[in-house]
Amino acid sequence: MEFDYIIIGAGSAGCVLANRLSHDPSNRVLLLEAGPEDKALSIKIPAACLSNLKSTKHNWAFQGEAEPELDGRQLQHDRGKTLGGSSSINGMCFIRGNALDYEGWRQAGCEGWSYSDVLPYFTRMESYSGGADEFRGTEGPLHVQRSEATEPLARAFLEAGAQAGYQTTDDISGYCQEGFGVFDRTVFKGQRWSASRAYLDPARGRENLTIVTRALVHRLNLSGNRVTGVLYRDRHGALVNAMARKEVLLSAGAVGSPHLLMLSGIGPKSHLEAMGIAVKADLPGVGQNLQDHPDFVLQFKCLQPVSLWPKTKPWAMVAAGLRWLVAGDGLCASNHFDAVACIRSEAGVEYPDLQLTISPIAVDENWSPLQEHAFQIHVGLMRAHSRGSIELRSDDPADPPRILANYLQDPRDRELMRNGIRWVRELVAQPAFSALKGVEIFPGAQCQSEAELDAKLNSHTSSQWHLSCTARMGPETDRLAVVDSDAKVHGVSGLRVVDASIMPFVTNGNTNAPTIMLAEKLSDTILGLAPLAPMDLPVWKSPNHKNAQR
Repeated sequence: MEFDYIIIGAGSAGCVLANRLSHDPSNRVLLLEAGPEDKALSIKIPAACLSNLKSTKHNWAFQGEAEPELDGRQLQHDRGKTLGGSSSINGMCFIRGNALDYEGWRQAGCEGWSYSDVLPYFTRMESYSGGADEFRGTEGPLHVQRSEATEPLARAFLEAGAQAGYQTTDDISGYCQEGFGVFDRTVFKGQRWSASRAYLDPARGRENLTIVTRALVHRLNLSGNRVTGVLYRDRHGALVNAMARKEVLLSAGAVGSPHLLMLSGIGPKSHLEAMGIAVKADLPGVGQNLQDHPDFVLQFKCLQPVSLWPKTKPWAMVAAGLRWLVAGDGLCASNHFDAVACIRSEAGVEYPDLQLTISPIAVDENWSPLQEHAFQIHVGLMRAHSRGSIELRSDDPADPPRILANYLQDPRDRELMRNGIRWVRELVAQPAFSALKGVEIFPGAQCQSEAELDAKLNSHTSSQWHLSCTARMGPETDRLAVVDSDAKVHGVSGLRVVDASIMPFVTNGNTNAPTIMLAEKLSDTILGLAPLAPMDLPVWKSPNHKNAQR
């Protein structure tokens, strides 16, 4: 059990690393995944994503701690537990984030991570159905489908945005993110195109790549301050030591990576000692700086029969499933997020910090459709001020960690979410929605005051499942930084962290695309290859952002 590289976690980042590192036949690569194979039909069908969230077969379904600002509610944090990780159970939404996100990374001391540095990796990784231009790629392994937004509710959403004075953008991942536009998805020929499909499947036949599923890693093995391998329990319950001649690459995600670091004695000294764990490296930032995108949903009755509700009835679902099996198209071939808006919450905000997404069906808190024609619009806060943490519950590797996101802990986040609710209500009051929108089901038109809105935010704010930043990248002079710009763990050799946990700040949008980009870029670094040439392209920013919200 000796390899050149050991990758822990076959999620979005781990699949990329496994492919890129094993491309050189001289590298022996071991990929460890705690979950099973990704062969279930529900993973392949785009419209079946909700069924994956209701099951724990491919979902860690972590139960968060009681959230102080959300009436003590415990939110479930869905994370993929299978090959492909969260890319195998997520909503398949593809968005790169804003160019200024990455400028913020660079300004935080992460050299080599400006927008011009990361853009060539975004283009390398994708095959975009919308066609190539200077911002988009068409030859990468990750198929990205451009939505057509032809359904009545999606069209109304886009038209209402223009009527409300927002600009229309042709590509939210291109020259201009700000505005209303179509939402790209990781779907190809009617099937979910996860990181496993894109990166792992083409590499499976390589003799130098070993993939082990149902392998729960217990700890990293250290000799002094060097990581030499890992200890894991295999599917038969046996403990296995695997040695790494070159490096161990931790890609277990924003929850799993800090969890495993701390189990191995790498983390905040006082917390590790309280857990009875010998301290190997005192890194106070491990598990800290937790960020997410809080989500709030407004629901409306639909005056015309254009929602998806009737198509969720048993007979209709069977028919749609049969069509998908035979032709690979129809209702089941889409995630049904066709339109999106990236807007600024108020004047003075430099670039978008709210994401509005319309869904042509309304669901209850258990993900079951409301039994009427209805639709909903999600308000996602993309740059929350609140910060949370991940801590050990015990020193047992099978015991999930404590996850406290601290949603809305910073009062500025409440103000921004209230603004988002106001902008959605203004949006659906536009002429484009006049023949479609009925009464506001939730939170209800009577809910207007700050106190009333705050009460609904407390009771119904949820997560967009974009946990990140818990092992953040930064210079060694930053006391809370965990890895450097090459993803090497400060003070520890032979170990890198490569996943969403190393983001210094969460990006403005769904985090799957940036996570894949991170792994693409760092795979070159690990292999000692020169980085791709920077692409210094102009991007749009509101010239009047200081004085106007749109």
